[in-house]
Amino acid sequence: MSYSYAPLLFFAGIGFVFAAFSVGMAALTGPKRYNRAKVDAYECGIQPSPHADGGGRVPIKYYLTAMLFIVFDIESVFLYPFAVSFDRMGLFALVEMVLFVLTVFVAYAYVWRRGGLEWD
Repeated sequence: MSYSYAPLLFFAGIGFVFAAFSVGMAALTGPKRYNRAKVDAYECGIQPSPHADGGGRVPIKYYLTAMLFIVFDIESVFLYPFAVSFDRMGLFALVEMVLFVLTVFVAYAYVWRRGGLEWD
């Protein structure tokens, strides 16, 4: 029984050795020119200020877009197993999946009508 895990452990060991070797060689052979810009925290090229522009508020469209992505991501997670085992499930599963897709379509139509898919 323990021999069945030998290939898995072998490939995990090879992966670990490769990762350690890559990091070690990069540290040894990489350039060592440090300056103020490399040592500073990464701030996307914009100098940080004590007060954010516009009062520090983030537009709600960013959050709505993220929520829309999550809704369609969850839809694909539910649709994939259904598509794989469609022939083994009966009519009940088909009706349930049609209701699920219609529910997601209603959410999509709502976001579309509200202008959530338009970028300024």
